[in-house]
Amino acid sequence: MDVLHERCAALDIGKKDLKACVRTPSPSGRRSRRQETRTFATTTNALLELRDWLISEQVTLVVMEATGDYWRGAFYLLEDCLNVILVNAAHAKGLPGRKTDVADAAWLCQLGECGLLKASFVPPEPIRHLRDLTRYRSTLAAELGREAQRLEKELEDAGIKLSAVAIDILGVSGRAMLTALIDGERDVHALAQMAKARMRPKIPALVEALTGNFGEHHAFLCRLHLERIDQLKAAIAELSTRIEEEMRPFARQLELLETIPGVGRTTAEVLIAETGGDMSRFRTAGHLASWAGVCPGHHESAGKHKSGRRRHGNRWLGAALGTAAMAASRTRDTTYLGARYMRLMPRLGKKKALVALEHSTLTAVWHMLTQDTAFHDLGGDYYAKHDPERALRRITRQANALGLTVRFEPIEATSTHLPG
Repeated sequence: MDVLHERCAALDIGKKDLKACVRTPSPSGRRSRRQETRTFATTTNALLELRDWLISEQVTLVVMEATGDYWRGAFYLLEDCLNVILVNAAHAKGLPGRKTDVADAAWLCQLGECGLLKASFVPPEPIRHLRDLTRYRSTLAAELGREAQRLEKELEDAGIKLSAVAIDILGVSGRAMLTALIDGERDVHALAQMAKARMRPKIPALVEALTGNFGEHHAFLCRLHLERIDQLKAAIAELSTRIEEEMRPFARQLELLETIPGVGRTTAEVLIAETGGDMSRFRTAGHLASWAGVCPGHHESAGKHKSGRRRHGNRWLGAALGTAAMAASRTRDTTYLGARYMRLMPRLGKKKALVALEHSTLTAVWHMLTQDTAFHDLGGDYYAKHDPERALRRITRQANALGLTVRFEPIEATSTHLPG
């Protein structure tokens, strides 16, 4: 195959060391290639030696696989002075039977010099910082949910059914009752009287729910759970403050994204952090959806189309889009996304309908950030207006299922004169 990069290098990275393969033109002037492989540690000083060696070899392209997080140190150190690309390991699989680190580095270098590898999206340093913050906040939020579940499990062990009456056991009323239980209060009537606002009408049910065998052991564990929950909430609040400061250059993008049904402030911040807020990196909205893994794949063999599962994509972006899709699906017929969900759900099922909403949301994000415009909702009656005959057939089927017959007549515009 034609060689597009005369001087190419590839790195096979591990935790402790890496294999660096450099392929250059042969000194003899023939079409053969000279190949040299060296081993370097992954410490900073060793990586600086690697950089000096690659520069001395006049390498024009450095290729490395996305292996866990081990690629970060080498990539960040080399990106300032060399042309470095990160590739998906699934796109550079070696031949069976030749699986060694040296062979992997050589194979990766051969693919790179022929231009057969496509670079993955690596955002600039400010966006990488934003990603670290938003991803850690998402991790702490998930841990907060798990800790609340552990607390509820402990209450169930004590026979306390507070979660069956209170929607949020960590709300103002629930927190006051739990604190009193931990402090030794066992009078269920006194505990129930701590209910606030909308919980007041539920006092009789609370008396029954708070009756149990809550003892010193349960109080000890519940106190630890509540302390851990408070720590997580404080950390999440601190992260949110830092994210808000880092997001100031993207104030306009955040304002636009929050106009999408189902997209709140937190989701908009994740969308900016994961995509970078710059849609010029993605040629079309379809390329963005494919990169995010919210569109079906293609699997055709012998003229037959088989099930094309979607790729994994960016799990942090996928989680944010899933949250937005769930919120948009509850809007029913008041928004276009809600109407789209209700249209697709009976035929595709809830999960696939939500993925379709994720695709629609991400498509809207691409157009909005590209054109610098707010979200234009087509309305919950978009499909009825777009295909009125289909809407009439649906209404007729529903009426026939109830044993009724319907007749449709157009509404004529008539003028009505009220008596003077």
